[in-house]
Amino acid sequence: MLGPALLAFAALLAGCDEAEPPPQLRIAGADPARGRAVITERGCGSCHVIPGIRGAVAWVGPPLLEWSRRAYVGGRLPNAPENLVAWLRDPQAISPGSAMPSLGLTEREARDAAAYLYTIGTAQPVPAGMVLGPGQGGPRAEARLRPRGDQ
Repeated sequence: MLGPALLAFAALLAGCDEAEPPPQLRIAGADPARGRAVITERGCGSCHVIPGIRGAVAWVGPPLLEWSRRAYVGGRLPNAPENLVAWLRDPQAISPGSAMPSLGLTEREARDAAAYLYTIGTAQPVPAGMVLGPGQGGPRAEARLRPRGDQ
């Protein structure tokens, strides 16, 4: 059983993956803490791995690790705050037929959720998910991509 001091230390470490996003990815007036609550309440973790969100360990959609390093939103738009907010509000308008459902987010909810996504990194281990091949499931220290020619 963990003592109170150890639990407090673990809670402190759990937030260490949140970082200030680069200036071009900051969303004026948005609150990452509210965004974290929106992401939790709307059940985004039932489809995505999302660091910092308890139970967000699903591999239905792509893992949302290091969101600020992504090139595209919805596979179609450059990764910029206004595009991410638009995607979160109405993904079908951006990528018709996408598996991403409309969650009915308000403008404020989408801005807050986007603000949270831009703060997360990979400090927490990635939970086990879909196996890519024999022995390739779960957290790994090395990349999961296979080198070219090693098919």
